[in-house]
Amino acid sequence: MIKRISLAIAVAALMAGCSSGVKLDDVPVEDRSAIPTTGANGGANSGAAGQSGVAGLNMGQFAQDAAGPVGVSRLVYFDYDSYVIKPEFQSLIEAHARFIKSSANRKVMVEGHTDERGGREYNLALGQKRAEAVRRSLGLLGVSDSQVEAVSFGKEKPAAQGGSEDVHAQNRRAELSYR
Repeated sequence: MIKRISLAIAVAALMAGCSSGVKLDDVPVEDRSAIPTTGANGGANSGAAGQSGVAGLNMGQFAQDAAGPVGVSRLVYFDYDSYVIKPEFQSLIEAHARFIKSSANRKVMVEGHTDERGGREYNLALGQKRAEAVRRSLGLLGVSDSQVEAVSFGKEKPAAQGGSEDVHAQNRRAELSYR
């Protein structure tokens, strides 16, 4: 009987040591569905069409599709142990949403990454929450779920090597990868 109680206490202590104070299920996402998507912001009449209403063929467009919108970063950075999208990345996400919505055939993978600190399972879960936060934000901006996939690489694919805070900050990211 004493062995069972000791075993139960040991298991409880082990599980308590593995837990984290971070709530991975509470993704703060703001609904911005009221943002206009017509006219100068990327609608049907915002292209380079002349008075005839027919736009010329832009050969450079095919090369830029794989990279995403021109002049817009594909990286969203996160604070330590967090998956909250910072306000400074909202315009980046909005630009990608407009780009994705402009073609029903366009697909993007949102890859969640973490720094090297923490266990493998925890970092995979945190990376997934980061990718899901970006995916949900794109969805709130009108991007179809069928166009976005969220995956986690945890700490397995660092952008930079080393143990400094600058290196860790570069690795805490979600990366948009067009297919």
